[in-house]
Amino acid sequence: MIERTHLEIIHSLNQLGTLTRVARALKLSQSALSHSIAKLEDQLECSIWRKKGRGLVLTDQGQMILGMAKKILPMLQKAEAELKQSGDGRIKGYLRIGMECYPCYQWLSSLLPQFLRDWPTVDLDIRQKFKFGAVGALIDHDIDMIITPDPYFREGLSYEAVFPYELVAVVGHDHSLDEKAFIEPEDLRDETLITYPIPKERLDIFTKFLLPADISPGSYKTFETTEMIVQMVSAGRGIAVLPDWLVREYQSKAMLRPLRIGRDGIYKTNHIGFRTDDESVGYIRDFINLAKHIWSN
Repeated sequence: MIERTHLEIIHSLNQLGTLTRVARALKLSQSALSHSIAKLEDQLECSIWRKKGRGLVLTDQGQMILGMAKKILPMLQKAEAELKQSGDGRIKGYLRIGMECYPCYQWLSSLLPQFLRDWPTVDLDIRQKFKFGAVGALIDHDIDMIITPDPYFREGLSYEAVFPYELVAVVGHDHSLDEKAFIEPEDLRDETLITYPIPKERLDIFTKFLLPADISPGSYKTFETTEMIVQMVSAGRGIAVLPDWLVREYQSKAMLRPLRIGRDGIYKTNHIGFRTDDESVGYIRDFINLAKHIWSN
């Protein structure tokens, strides 16, 4: 029978590489570790690891157990923490939100006050960086929800559309392009393109607009914050690509001119993704409903 200890040993070995380090991390003796895995190997009638140099590597069967460990251990850790804290009346649930949408921080801040008031015993965490991507983090229970404009559908995951928007090019009012109804790929050949720090293969301005036309911008810069992007555009230092709803928020503060990208434009929809098994969790359902309500109003 595979026990939690086996999962912890395999998971730690994958991260640390040697039994010495695993024994130190789990506060067990090396002989106890070896005996535990040897007993499991006898039960399963297969090898779980093998020696390689001074360390150990997992066999194919060991990799299968590692896959289980990555899914099961976070679930156990989360459940234990929730049970422990629910016992003293402090925390009744956890909501860890993974963000795959830089501009959405502005939108998220508009609904969080209401959500936090409605669910005072739910602990909230916002995360943006994921070792294996947000979808992997959601499947592995590292997060409980994704906010993304690019849903990746997989078994066990569900997505709900929250709000549609148009991606627009943004220039300063004195820019040479500010009188155009829409921009064409050629218009960016000699321009500085400004975006959030997202890989080009995930940016629609490249994948849906520039690359099909075999055109690259004159130069390319990235900034973490919307405020910096807006300042650069207002100063005539480049052209940005932002959601139309976000541009409207800044138009009263900065001299910005939104332009359609191509004759037909680029249209997107932000989604909230979650594990299908969590669909009936009260605070997750309420967060989704609140997100839709905030946008519609």
